[in-house]
Amino acid sequence: MTKAGLILKRTIPTLAGAVAGALLLAGCGGASVNQAAAAGASNASCGTVNVAMNAWVGYTANAAVYSYVAKEKLGCSVVQKDLSEQISWQGFGSGEVDVIIENWGHEDLVKQYITDQAVAVDAGPTGNEGHIGWYVPPWMAEKYPDITDSKNLNKYASLLATSESGGKGQVLDGDPAFVTNDEALVKNLGLDYKVVFSGSEAALIQSFRSAEKNKTPLLGYFYEPQWFLSEVPLVKVNLPKWTPGCDSDPEKVACDYPDYKLNKIISKKFADSGSPAAKLAKAFTWTNDDQDAVATDIQNGMKPEEAAKKWVDTHSQQVQAWLQ
Repeated sequence: MTKAGLILKRTIPTLAGAVAGALLLAGCGGASVNQAAAAGASNASCGTVNVAMNAWVGYTANAAVYSYVAKEKLGCSVVQKDLSEQISWQGFGSGEVDVIIENWGHEDLVKQYITDQAVAVDAGPTGNEGHIGWYVPPWMAEKYPDITDSKNLNKYASLLATSESGGKGQVLDGDPAFVTNDEALVKNLGLDYKVVFSGSEAALIQSFRSAEKNKTPLLGYFYEPQWFLSEVPLVKVNLPKWTPGCDSDPEKVACDYPDYKLNKIISKKFADSGSPAAKLAKAFTWTNDDQDAVATDIQNGMKPEEAAKKWVDTHSQQVQAWLQ
């Protein structure tokens, strides 16, 4: 989920009490693990690290490796909390969240929590490059090659209509909390389409998998890094080219998504604490291929901690560089 411009977000309006309750409940569901550090550091030297867990497998991969290294190499106690992207940021001020390990833009939240409230800081890039866009299954791009130009989409609106789209073509999105400009794009590009939310990354993936297997029409929101693209190589639809400022007004967006340099956000208190886990968060970097490898193992049935251990064991020099 860039510094390149404001992106339309699916915000979740909440009262302060509701937010606090959500965070409290999420905390109850978190997993706290105390381990002796391999290097002999005491648990007190690191303390507890609260890691927000956002709802896509790539994020889980990042968080799994960060958490594994924090526990096994630094002796930290890690608490993982299942929270949406927007709610995660609200935990910085209360101390409920220390780390968001993969952030996709969110310039409005950057302004609110980093610039205005000064309760969070940018902890640097993850090394991952993010891309969001509209995609079709490979069979459609082969049969209808001009569908990859958004200027031709209205030609295929009836083909892509579903019972949920009310006679219009359907653009299938994922979780409503994900970064998306899609409703503005449909309106501003004059497309005879309706955005329909599948509800989750898993539902979006299954829809694309079924569309390719059964040769059924589908146009949907998708992104990378993403392990699923090695299984089904989705084909991107070319929306009008992104240029600086073309998405500055969320209501008037009529251009493609920018490229994202994904980054980490940590609480100001955590950053200033001197905790080795805060230093690890700042040092943590890897590639799209690294993330996809861990995410694929998780998707194939490995527990996140097992997938993290597998990656850490085969990348000891890289991990050691994070710990310097």
